[in-house]
Amino acid sequence: MTLGSERGSAVLGFGLVIVLLMFMLGVGMVGAAAASYATAASAADAAALAAAPVTFLPFGAVGSPTNEAARFAQANGATLVSCQCPIDRSWTLRTVSVTVSRSISLPILGNVTVRSTSRATFDPSKLLSQEEN
Repeated sequence: MTLGSERGSAVLGFGLVIVLLMFMLGVGMVGAAAASYATAASAADAAALAAAPVTFLPFGAVGSPTNEAARFAQANGATLVSCQCPIDRSWTLRTVSVTVSRSISLPILGNVTVRSTSRATFDPSKLLSQEEN
């Protein structure tokens, strides 16, 4: 075996290691972004579910439906961006919509913000019908 072919093998091996490291970095970044999105989605779900009944009555909540949504979003690792949660004291079905954001720091890309929106429906008339199981 000649010295030139050993150098070629070393360069090829080094190139393969670099490609493997770049692939692993990419997989890690995609995984971190997916986990951040899942956290934001869970926070949006919790915020919407918390805010929906407060549009009818406070039910022990402190403040408005928007305050309740913000509190639950923060408790689940996100920040409330918007809450379409108008107070409605009627007995009609209503749906609220909540959007939250969550920032994540990724190598190469820097800070990235992911957003998630969730909706929850609340039917106050269900409070009147208590079925025993």
